[in-house]
Amino acid sequence: MADIPVLRTQRLILRGMVLADFPAFVSLWQEPEVVRYIGQPRTEAESWSGFLRIAGSWALEGFGQWAITDAADGAFLGQAGFFRGARGLGPDFDRVPECGWVLTGAAQGRGLGREAVEVVHGWLDAQGFAGPTVAMIEVGHEASLKLATRLGYRPMREIEDDGDRVTLLRRG
Repeated sequence: MADIPVLRTQRLILRGMVLADFPAFVSLWQEPEVVRYIGQPRTEAESWSGFLRIAGSWALEGFGQWAITDAADGAFLGQAGFFRGARGLGPDFDRVPECGWVLTGAAQGRGLGREAVEVVHGWLDAQGFAGPTVAMIEVGHEASLKLATRLGYRPMREIEDDGDRVTLLRRG
């Protein structure tokens, strides 16, 4: 299994998920305002499946998503990192690591998402296997689109995914 690096910013510590994070992970994915642009609130069973996929990504791919925690008190604030979604959206999207990020409602609007996503991209860019990355953002989710654009993502195409209009983006 790959060692999950710990990444630090002035306000955040990004680290591998641990079992003790699971209750906060469940709560995150049940906040309606948090998941508004990324689906429906998840059941505990659906969250468990996602939690295991994060661990599996690190084990099999050597990259994955980190727990975003507050450097001051260790509180779980969300997740950010990379995964292969195998969404069936075409080889130009599915064969490339996909970046994703999500923050608790209480953590939003303070620049923490930008801080976390910049540091995970810095880590990936420094790896020997680094190359292009992709992202999928629902049309209308202006905050995430602005962040992705700031990081160098450019639109590839718009599609419908699970009844939502989304933009597929590519960086690099």
